[in-house]
Amino acid sequence: MHRRITLGLLASSMAVSVVAAEPRGSDVQHYATTLDLDIAAERLRGETLVRFNATAPLQQLVLDSGELTVDSATHNGRQVSFQQADGKLTVSLATPLTTGEETSVHLRYHGKPRFGLEFAPARNEVYTVFSTDQWMPSINAPDERATLMLALRLPAQMQTAAVGEPLPSRQLDDGRIEHRWQLRTPMPGYVYGFAAAPYRHAQHVHGNTTLHYYALDRSEAELRQLFATTGDMLDFFADRAGLAYQGDYRQALVKRTIGQEMAGLSLMSEAYGQQVLADATQTGLIAHEAAHQWWGNRITCRSWEHFWLNEGFANFMTAAWLQQSQGEAAYQAMVQGWEQRVLALRQKGADRPLVYPDWNKPTADDRAVVYKKGAYVLHRLRMELGDELFWRGVREYTQANDGRSVVTADFQQAMERAAGRSLQGFFDAWVYGVGG
Repeated sequence: MHRRITLGLLASSMAVSVVAAEPRGSDVQHYATTLDLDIAAERLRGETLVRFNATAPLQQLVLDSGELTVDSATHNGRQVSFQQADGKLTVSLATPLTTGEETSVHLRYHGKPRFGLEFAPARNEVYTVFSTDQWMPSINAPDERATLMLALRLPAQMQTAAVGEPLPSRQLDDGRIEHRWQLRTPMPGYVYGFAAAPYRHAQHVHGNTTLHYYALDRSEAELRQLFATTGDMLDFFADRAGLAYQGDYRQALVKRTIGQEMAGLSLMSEAYGQQVLADATQTGLIAHEAAHQWWGNRITCRSWEHFWLNEGFANFMTAAWLQQSQGEAAYQAMVQGWEQRVLALRQKGADRPLVYPDWNKPTADDRAVVYKKGAYVLHRLRMELGDELFWRGVREYTQANDGRSVVTADFQQAMERAAGRSLQGFFDAWVYGVGG
């Protein structure tokens, strides 16, 4: 039995402003990126073709470019001017676009990323960590979805794991191999990525999905052992979502990461892999990243102010999986952990509504609100509705918004349809307020 939080219910009927995504005047349809990766020097050289539509009369294309140095920009076969400042790239188009017109810009660039692209020369390894604009000019906003063609030029004997489907590789004149991947389903740019090293590679067919596992420090047998529950996890989340998993699923152990979800690919650390091999119950991170394949990737918050719809969901779904696979005590242990973190936030005056007015410089406490309190609020909603109505609402929310970017109101409406009644009081108190 866990303690109920009883720290003052906020008044209901709170006014909540939904933060709309900033108009960009463009809608990216597709990126085609080729990267030359020098692991020893920890440098990259790349080129990216950006195909986009004008959603309004447009004279400039604005992209996020992190700390990359852009060398040239071409539009309609002509070199065009561009500027870089504060992590943004502004390209002046050769000819203005009218609303609905489609065109493309070709960029060449180089860089030595301090983050976003991790090089581990001692392991002959390179992998991405969230910040796509540090290796590819793109749009960071989660409401911008596009397809991707990715080519990675690397020395021979390397294995790559990347988003999308592998295409036939080709050998370059200098002996390197160009590994090619195609992401055919439009996805937010922040879930693009890859890992490359002379990995060991194991695979397993689970239903219609081929599961792939990669690591430098683990044998194929160890890889199969530590990822043994992945297929069952995907089945469980597919059932809760009401949507089958699509395509193959890849998981790689890299030198160091807190864990990262990408489209059809998840990265975890070698240290975490060792932890799972030592204790088979420690599969929470595997479940968290697998849950993101639905909640975070297929359904994405429209702006970071609604980030709890990604991370609170993944945390809650991890607990639901542990309840299914390890029993009620495992679920309640996670619930109690969330509750204690919320209490600690309140005691230091750091509790916040789940929907943020902005998400520009989040603190560790802000992240605890999104990850831990977000999951705890979903648990409380489950207790409010009961399992049948709660899971019906989750399925309705997931099915209705597959392939879309959403705000909290979309989730509330789905849950209200399932419940057959207003849940405004609950959402005012626990989502738009700081709880009961």
